[in-house]
Amino acid sequence: MKRIKILTIILLLITSFNVSAKELDIYSNNAILYNLKENKVIYEKNSTDKVSIASLTKITTAIVALENIKDLDEKITLTNEDFKGLYEANAAVAGFGVGEEVTYRDLLYGLMLPSGADAAQALTRNIAGSNEKYIELMNKKAKDLKLENTHYVNPTGLDDNNHYSTVKDVETVFKYALQNKDFKKIVTTTKYSTLRIAKTLGMNYLEGGKTGTTGDAGLCLATLAKYDDTDFILVTAKAEYSKTTPRNFLDHKKIHEYIRDNYDYHEVVNKKDILVTLKTKYLKEDTISFTSNKNITMYLENTFNKNGLTYKYTGKKIITHKMNKNDKLGRVEIYYKNNKLTSVDIILKEKPKLSIIKYLLGHKLIVGIILLIIIILTTLLIKIKKD
Repeated sequence: MKRIKILTIILLLITSFNVSAKELDIYSNNAILYNLKENKVIYEKNSTDKVSIASLTKITTAIVALENIKDLDEKITLTNEDFKGLYEANAAVAGFGVGEEVTYRDLLYGLMLPSGADAAQALTRNIAGSNEKYIELMNKKAKDLKLENTHYVNPTGLDDNNHYSTVKDVETVFKYALQNKDFKKIVTTTKYSTLRIAKTLGMNYLEGGKTGTTGDAGLCLATLAKYDDTDFILVTAKAEYSKTTPRNFLDHKKIHEYIRDNYDYHEVVNKKDILVTLKTKYLKEDTISFTSNKNITMYLENTFNKNGLTYKYTGKKIITHKMNKNDKLGRVEIYYKNNKLTSVDIILKEKPKLSIIKYLLGHKLIVGIILLIIIILTTLLIKIKKD
């Protein structure tokens, strides 16, 4: 029987397909690499462990500020309160001075580029009135972004047992912050020290980022990179400090270049591939096959072999004439080496057509009874007419 290929496939969910074949030897205890084009994790190491994140905290400090400042060019005057406790804590400062008149824009650059704690405290005082009230805004933002393993107690990232996050949560807030054009402009400025260090290491694919270092946090780094026509966020934490080597940058170089050299976009589904074939009941066709109306490519290891794909369908097993166009029949999950690559919905593109002959053949008893009744009634009518 002729097969009719009907397709409407909606891409539902792309899940993580992480580097597992190779354990990368890196200094950092925690890491996560996120593909922004496909919205999926490519590589991770202890990504949900609660850790100190040092000045990566300032990513949240900055985005909260940007969302609460009406005019970035409004001028404010710095006071003694903006510098209170910073020198005692040996915190990094941007170099502003008491009595200096600056704009919010100046403070944001001072916050993110030299990682100035003085800029952080000036922002918190002028936006919320105090550090404490500003921290409430930061924790509310964490809650809004569903950062379940993050809690802030200061805007600078200074060590505190109650101040913690995960590299996964930092990746989430960094991704969110990059949607803000002013934030992205700040972290990708060519004068940024992060980019200068990256350039000396040959990491020309880095577009921006944020460093962080404290005794508890170790060397931390969040970067935005671009290669393979794709943007990536990489966050690492807890690399041991070294006087001779920037270990956080070396980790980013190793991870990015491993992915760049060993990953690419591969065709997972061709529009000619049959994803599932379902049986029918009382239709003109015995089966209906579902194929893709477009090719589906994904960012995968270069060892990927399409022959290793397996399909798992869950949903309705029989297609009947009672179904309608656009009805959702079920879902096909596509796996590669036990890793789910993608999940799709299978939906009818057109209403199934009933076969009268097959319907009647499938209801022989009922048809027989109806015919018998018709014969009896016909006989009775003939007899009545004769009488």
